[in-house]
Amino acid sequence: MTATVERSRAALWVAGARPRTLPAAVAPVLVGTGTAAFAGSPRWGLAVLALLVSLALQVGVNYANDYSDGVRGTDADRVGPLRLVGSGSASPAAVKRAAFAALAVAALAGLAVVVLSGQWWLLAVGAAAIAAAWFYTGGPRPYGYAGLGEVFVFVFFGLVAVCGTTVVQTGRVDAATVVGAVVIGSLASALLVANNLRDIVGDRAAGKRTLATRLGDRGTRVLYAALVGVGAVGVVVVAALTTWWALLGLAMLVPAVPAVRTVLRGALGRDLIPVLARTGTTELLAALGLFAGLLLG
Repeated sequence: MTATVERSRAALWVAGARPRTLPAAVAPVLVGTGTAAFAGSPRWGLAVLALLVSLALQVGVNYANDYSDGVRGTDADRVGPLRLVGSGSASPAAVKRAAFAALAVAALAGLAVVVLSGQWWLLAVGAAAIAAAWFYTGGPRPYGYAGLGEVFVFVFFGLVAVCGTTVVQTGRVDAATVVGAVVIGSLASALLVANNLRDIVGDRAAGKRTLATRLGDRGTRVLYAALVGVGAVGVVVVAALTTWWALLGLAMLVPAVPAVRTVLRGALGRDLIPVLARTGTTELLAALGLFAGLLLG
């Protein structure tokens, strides 16, 4: 019986970490390493450490959001995956400790990346990323409640993550890396847009002013389609700058087209959950395609 209870508790914590969001942490490292490899300067050990940083930050963000939204009571009308605090499955203090532990792992792995690469200025970038992870829904004035979540996702899980992965391996950033960062940032932002569109009714009721509640239903749907479109166009630009093998990234269109169609047709609430899965797959396929194409090139 005890073993069964422990497995159930472990399953709850794994669910609370929201593993379906982890492709958003893997994707930027793939693209940044791909452009480093195309430049002839991959450093695979640093790529693995960068992946650890990205994954730990993503888990830390997820637990931090669970804690902060739970103590604020904004998860009361939630239609998405389990939240530990909001559901009463774990205490706020325990979830807060889990968030801090994940962010500490990210900090230690990031420090190792800085020491090994010699890019000491990245210490400031890492500190900013950890602060952004916590203050998304934490602190007295969370920026996620001010409609800025998508901006910070674009910056930190797009521009910073991709360019940072490349610069620690090559010491520089080129145009293809920047465009690849825009691809990943746009698709990561699209994932958050779809998430906030799904929760728009509950967020309005809770006073959570996400970008979706500010733009309204129609504007949010148009934004989602535009972000996916930017991602697709960006793949073509990366290919033009590097090798046409990078067009393998257009495999993203297989899940992206039905996802965009569902959003533009007005799906609501739980009907948007498949869109979240398809958007995550879209981002991962774009990254895998770019990575493979750049290696082949």
